[in-house]
Amino acid sequence: MRVALLTYSTKPRGGVVHTLNLAEALAELGVRVTVWTLGRGGDAAFFRPVDPAVEVRVVPFESIDGEPVGPRIMRSITVLRAAFTPRSYDIVHAQDCITANAVDHCIRTIHHLDSFTTPELIRCHDRAITRPHAHICVSAAVAAEVRTGWNLHPTVIPNGVEYTRFASATTDSAPTVAAWQHRLGPYILALGGIEPRKGSLDLLEAFSLLHHTHPHLRLVFAGGETLFDYRTYRTTFETRATTLDIHPTILGTVPHETLPALVSGATLVPFFSTKEGFGLAAMEALAAGVPVVARDLPVLREVFGDTITYATDPAEMAAAMARALIPDPSRTAQGKALAAQYDWHTAAEAHLSFYRISFRPG
Repeated sequence: MRVALLTYSTKPRGGVVHTLNLAEALAELGVRVTVWTLGRGGDAAFFRPVDPAVEVRVVPFESIDGEPVGPRIMRSITVLRAAFTPRSYDIVHAQDCITANAVDHCIRTIHHLDSFTTPELIRCHDRAITRPHAHICVSAAVAAEVRTGWNLHPTVIPNGVEYTRFASATTDSAPTVAAWQHRLGPYILALGGIEPRKGSLDLLEAFSLLHHTHPHLRLVFAGGETLFDYRTYRTTFETRATTLDIHPTILGTVPHETLPALVSGATLVPFFSTKEGFGLAAMEALAAGVPVVARDLPVLREVFGDTITYATDPAEMAAAMARALIPDPSRTAQGKALAAQYDWHTAAEAHLSFYRISFRPG
C-alpha cells in the first residue's frame, strides 16, 4: 500500500509531530509512506531527522513580507496542490485544513476544530471537513463536535506518545536536565507558545497569583511556531506581564533532542488551552513524570481522567498549580502508566485497518 501523509509545515507543531510519528510507525509495518509538506522560510527538511524508510517531499514555499494570514493560507493550498501527485498513492491522508483543501480525494484527521472570522477562511475550514471521503479524530470529544456540526461520523484513533523518549530523560539525559535547571532555576513550563488557543493570558494571571506564595518559580514558554499572526495578543500579554511584574522566559522553538530534558526538569506543566484534540504535550509531560494542571475541557477529561488536575479560571488554576507542586508519587505513577498505554505502533495498526476499509480507487 502506498500512503501519502500531508502536513502544512516542517515546524514542531502538534499535528506535524503526529504526522511524522505515524509515518514512521506505518513504515515499520511495511507500508510505503511519503510525507508531503511545505518548506516555509527556506526549510528543506523537518525540524527533526525522519526515518529513512519514510520518503519526505518538501515543497518550497517562499515568504512574502507583509502577507496577511488569509492570503498566505490560500497560497499555501495552491502551492501544495500544484506540486502534489495524487495518482502515485493508494491512500491520501491530510492532517489539517490546508492540506485537505489542497487535494480532491482524501482521508482527513481532524485534530481539533478552529474558529475563523473571515468568510474565506470559514469556507476553507468547512471544505476541509466536508470534502474528505473519510474522517479520523484523535478523541471522542472532537468526533462528537464533528458529528453535531456536520452530521459526520469520524473514527476515533488516539494519538501515540514517544513514551520512552520522555520517560527516560531524567536518566539518559541527566546532564541536560541539570543544565536546564541550572539555567532556569525552578520553573513551570508552558508548551506551545503565546497565543489565544493556548490560554496564555489566563496562565499569566494564574502564575501571578501563584508567584505571591512561590516567588522562586519562573514561568517558561517553549515552542510557538505558527502560521497565524498573534502580535496583537502577544503585545497584550507583554503589557499585562509588565503590569503584574512578571518576567517570563521565552525560549522559542527548542531543539528536538533537548526537549525531553526541558520537560523533565520542570516542576509542573500548565496546560490551559481553550481547545485541544488530545493533549499530546501534556501526555509527554506525564511520561516524564511531571504533574499537569489543565483547563477543564471535556476532551482532556476523556483522555487524562484523574491523572491530572483541572481548573476553570485563573484563581482555580493558581490554587491547582500550588497543590501540584507538592510531590504525589502515586499520581505520578498513574500518569506514567497512562502515557505508556498510548504508543504509535498501536495507532499505526489502527490507521492501517482504517485505510483498508475506507480505500476507494481514485
